[in-house]
Amino acid sequence: MGELRVLGAVEAWAGERRVELGHARQQCVLVVLAVDANRVVSADQLLERAWGDRLPSRGRATLHAYLSRLRRALSDVPDVQIVHRSGGWALQADPDAVDLHRFHRLLARARTAAEPVTEVEQALGLWRGDAFTGLDTPWICAVRETLEQERRAAELTHTDLALDAGRHAELLPVLAIRVRENPLEERMAGQYLVALYRSGRQADALAHYQAVRQRLAEELGAVPGADLQALHRRILAADGTLHAIGGRASAPADEHPVPRQLPPAPPRFTGRVAELAGLSSALDSAVGESATVVISALSGAGGIGKTWLALHWAHRNLDRFPAGQLFVDLRGFSPDGQPMSTGAAVRGFLDALGVDPAQLPVDPHAQAARYRSLVAGRPMLIVLDNAAHTGQITPLLPGSASCTVLVTSRQHLTGLVAAHGAHHLPIDVLTEPDARALLTARLGAERVAAEPAAVADLLACCGGFPLALSIVAGRAQIHARLPLATLAAELHDAGLGALDEDDDPAASLPAVLSWSYRALTDQQAGVFGLLGLAPGPDLGLSAAASLTGLPVAEARAALRGLAQVSLLDQDASGRYRMHDLIRQYAGDTARRDQPEADRAAAVRRVVDFYLHTAHHSERLLDPHRTPIEVEPPAPGCRPDPPADSAAAMAWFEAEHAGLLAAQQAAVAQGLHRSAWQLAWTLDTFHRRRGHLYDLLAAWQTGLAAAEHVAEATIQAQANRNLGHAYALVGRYDDALRHLHQSITLAEHADDHSEQAHSHRALAWAWERQGDDRKALDHATHALRLARAVGNPTQEAAALNEVGWYAARLGEYDQARVHCEAALTLFQRHDNRNGAANTLDSLGYIAHRTARQVDAIDQYQQSLALRRRLGHTYQAANSLEGIGHPYAALGRHREARTAWLEALDLYQSQRRVADAERVQEQLAALERHPTEHTGSA
Repeated sequence: MGELRVLGAVEAWAGERRVELGHARQQCVLVVLAVDANRVVSADQLLERAWGDRLPSRGRATLHAYLSRLRRALSDVPDVQIVHRSGGWALQADPDAVDLHRFHRLLARARTAAEPVTEVEQALGLWRGDAFTGLDTPWICAVRETLEQERRAAELTHTDLALDAGRHAELLPVLAIRVRENPLEERMAGQYLVALYRSGRQADALAHYQAVRQRLAEELGAVPGADLQALHRRILAADGTLHAIGGRASAPADEHPVPRQLPPAPPRFTGRVAELAGLSSALDSAVGESATVVISALSGAGGIGKTWLALHWAHRNLDRFPAGQLFVDLRGFSPDGQPMSTGAAVRGFLDALGVDPAQLPVDPHAQAARYRSLVAGRPMLIVLDNAAHTGQITPLLPGSASCTVLVTSRQHLTGLVAAHGAHHLPIDVLTEPDARALLTARLGAERVAAEPAAVADLLACCGGFPLALSIVAGRAQIHARLPLATLAAELHDAGLGALDEDDDPAASLPAVLSWSYRALTDQQAGVFGLLGLAPGPDLGLSAAASLTGLPVAEARAALRGLAQVSLLDQDASGRYRMHDLIRQYAGDTARRDQPEADRAAAVRRVVDFYLHTAHHSERLLDPHRTPIEVEPPAPGCRPDPPADSAAAMAWFEAEHAGLLAAQQAAVAQGLHRSAWQLAWTLDTFHRRRGHLYDLLAAWQTGLAAAEHVAEATIQAQANRNLGHAYALVGRYDDALRHLHQSITLAEHADDHSEQAHSHRALAWAWERQGDDRKALDHATHALRLARAVGNPTQEAAALNEVGWYAARLGEYDQARVHCEAALTLFQRHDNRNGAANTLDSLGYIAHRTARQVDAIDQYQQSLALRRRLGHTYQAANSLEGIGHPYAALGRHREARTAWLEALDLYQSQRRVADAERVQEQLAALERHPTEHTGSA
């Protein structure tokens, strides 16, 4: 079996034979590929990571020569080979054949293993010294530091597990050495105290605690943490439970997923010594206090390096947050003026914490409460990046002092400091020595020393702004032979003006961005400008390819080039995002340098991308819905249709903000047909996810656009959908007005199918207002129209609704006949949504006619289908319904459980009357537990 070892000196083995891998630089190339095993690494990335600032004169030729040698060297190593792929090179390997990845896999398995200590021991046994021993580039050093932190965390975990297994005598000598080397590490100190106490050395344990306490006070002005203090009290009291296996003071293994959402640690981080110390001091000073969450608020101008500072500190302190780390970019200052909603941030955190989306409450307050419950008592780090204001942050704050929160913002967040005791840490420009160190780290000491006057000019022009310095360094690295004096002259001539945003008065970057723009190739410059016109906060690769009109491979290459010169970021999911100042500048360049016709064509292509992909996705979600015809996409547009309904729902989730923005972009461009069709494609997703106000806004825009199309059937559809959306949010006068207008337009167009849809929507609106007789009249009319049209799915829907309203009026025999006929039709045509609705109706009828067991069965079937479809809005109805037969049979616990869940959903969906009704039913159940309620 083949093996590649990098956790120590870099070695390759073919069975028992060691393979010669060449000199150190060639091994650096192999390390870069090994760290990203089974993923493509571009030639530019290989050069930057394996050579750093010491690029060879014939970079790519040298790289290809090294790769060829490595491929020959590894040809005899089973399970490990270097392959060429589109866009770069990859080390193709069994993950267990690379010790670095085996280390991670063993630690992951330990979380669920019956004997986790064995897995962790095997993981630690893979280490033979410092990772990549003897190899030294900035990138390799940064990866080595991260791995060393992971190794130390694994050692601490192993010690906890071994203590739980009663191996204190074996551990005691090792722990004695460790605490001497790490005298302020409290988790390690606690482990040593337990080992001493279990070895019959209570006095030594107490003495060591006092030594730790004194050293913390003298060196940090801090006191031991709550866990160490509690352990000290137990030892002082000679607590016998500490002798039991697992009797440590530490918490049991966490059963929740451990999120690791932090982006990578920033490479070549320099300076910020005082700020890093301030962050650590804020956390250390709170040790032993249990009343408040530690919140540090980093404020400063855009591009000042707040996020880099937060991430660098976070990665240096990973061992202090064993329960995981959450990270979100709140987009507080983005060019479209739309910060991320706190609800979206909470939903992202809940997903990372393992909450099933089907069980997620819809109400933002309920979601925030669920999030706070999940993080309570867990030592976690929560990074809230790029916040707009205190109000955006407050719902994301945990309620447990076990958590630490880092916030970055351009605002000073005075409210966060005043109301929540946040530690305010202003971030200013880099000092001259730190700015010089940053340039030296990027360009190399030799190149900086060779042109001291030019470096002084560059530093003066950049004014200590990290973003400006990074762009300067990137240009200098790309043009390695260009004198720094030439770069300094260009930058000095352009100058630095004031920022064009009121809240960023510290410095200006347009000149730097202008200079960076001029360095781009023609294709990169064109792509850069168009990205400034893109709708939404970010873009996937397919959307970017459609926006630019380039083939996907060319678009990817151009985007990679922009990312390399710090004009574009790519997140862990592969989506592309621009810093807000850069995006503003990009849009300005497009408006200045590209003809209006070209800009309009780009917007048309990206709107068509969203429209056609959404249309395909919607057809997967609801294939029985009456379709609409969408014109072919514009030339150069590349839709990316999902494969199945689950992928379609995931695509809608990921692209929701972009879809809404694309609809507005369509309106701005006069693409009215596309604008109303985007509302149509979003309709099913909005209804199933309960995004009622997004549904309303989309159809308000959709109707305005439809009125420009001047086709009666389209306007009838838009009025009907907008009317239904108004009814969903309780605006019944507006609902009735638009629904009657829909019928008028459909009659004028002689469209019986659309008339049937509108009468069904009117029936629902009248039911919500308490007039079941009018509701039945409209449903009956809809049934006649549907039969005349000859559409079996539409006929089935109308049959079910006639049955439902008849049942509400007490006409149960007629109701059952209609609903059973509807169910037969729905099942024949495999319409799961319609079947779920009809089973709910039959459950209601069965309950009202005292067939409670049948009612429970039918409600359960309906609920299962609705949950499978992600239809949380209708699931609430089934939950309320099933509670009635449970109560009628005396199964009060099950009734209460169903009604409590229904209540949560109703409240989250702002269905006030429904929530009040369920609260009354719950109260009646508590007052008269031996009786059952008969209402429904």
